[in-house]
Amino acid sequence: MARAVRNAKIDTRSARVKLAERREPYWTVLSAGCALGYRRGTKGGTWIAKYRDADGKRYLEALGAADDARDADGLSVFSFAQAQERARAWFDQKAREQAGDFVASGPYSVGAALADYRADYVRRGGKAVDRFDWSSAAWIGPELGTVPLDRLTRSRIVAWHQKIAQTPPRLRSKAGAAPKYREADDTPEATRRRRSTANRVLTILKAALNHAHREGRCASDDAWRTVRAFREADAAKLRYLSDDESRRLVNACPADFRVLVTGALLTGCRYGELAAMTVDDFNPDGGTLRVRISKSGKPRHVVLTQEGRDFVAALVRGKHGSARLFLRRNGKPWGKSEQQRPLATACVGATIDPPANFHALRHSYASRLAMKGVPLAVIAAQLGHSDTRMVEKHYGHLSPGYVADTVRAAFGALGIVPPSNVVSIGAAN
Repeated sequence: MARAVRNAKIDTRSARVKLAERREPYWTVLSAGCALGYRRGTKGGTWIAKYRDADGKRYLEALGAADDARDADGLSVFSFAQAQERARAWFDQKAREQAGDFVASGPYSVGAALADYRADYVRRGGKAVDRFDWSSAAWIGPELGTVPLDRLTRSRIVAWHQKIAQTPPRLRSKAGAAPKYREADDTPEATRRRRSTANRVLTILKAALNHAHREGRCASDDAWRTVRAFREADAAKLRYLSDDESRRLVNACPADFRVLVTGALLTGCRYGELAAMTVDDFNPDGGTLRVRISKSGKPRHVVLTQEGRDFVAALVRGKHGSARLFLRRNGKPWGKSEQQRPLATACVGATIDPPANFHALRHSYASRLAMKGVPLAVIAAQLGHSDTRMVEKHYGHLSPGYVADTVRAAFGALGIVPPSNVVSIGAAN
């Protein structure tokens, strides 16, 4: 952000009172061809921006009232510093118009900011376009889409954020039909989930608005910069399967889906990564599977156990290099969201309660490695994380370490729990 220019005649309310009323503004040059003016009238002063293009043509823009009689609010009343910031954003817009970058056509709204950010996100190779579109259409557009950025306030964003957190989850409905919602649930876990959703949508909104601010489409980011996300909303208890549950689940799956579930449990790969794998991605000599495009956009190689090598070797036998590794029984690749229903059915058949989603298979893989004492950096590499922060957050407590070993060895037994000859089935297996 450019440093504010000082002008002793107009930079304070007390100094401006001494100025004579006149039509011609009192000008302060901010940069070459760009100036901020203060016009003093009978009912107070106003801020004016002046811009000269390369041909010498002059453009004027009324920015708003000066804080002569009312305190500055950054919306309709501006201090000298705020007026400079607003003027600089307008100067940048005019410069872009002159360069043919864009032509302003009315107030720049939140909806326009979302559209511009989406285009930039796709250009940069963003992976979660579907989530962006759904969140924008469901939560941002209906409430804030038509609001001009220069009329967006912090209180409005906070109220919108709170409303999302208090709204029950939406149910699927037909296109064009009114949205439907689940019954209200005030349990702590339901509240956490709703707050987590609100935080994710807030992140999308902030990303779009920050992009607009960087591009000079709005004068200030004060409205959203200080809006804070809900705390401790992402402290979900990860669901992972025990070895016994994993075996029961695999046995409860139909043949084609069993192959896919087995692949997830032996590699820790995401559903989309498995669905896109081809025969060429298997390296029989190195015993690895290549993930060409991961969620982070970077490729990785997953090291297979001997069980995993034997499993994949059987899959690739007799297939050409470009053939998909995992196919449905009709010979077609697994498509988007086609894993949800068969997994739910298999969980019922395997008596897994609560039922697991497909991502829980990835958590099961990572959790098993952590409980076997595998270093967290190795687990992060297998999962495709750039560092160990996420792994430490989700699996660090499962990893045997110095603290746990020391506490158990030193504390010993109090002798207050009577011995029992009951052994759980899972432990026996």
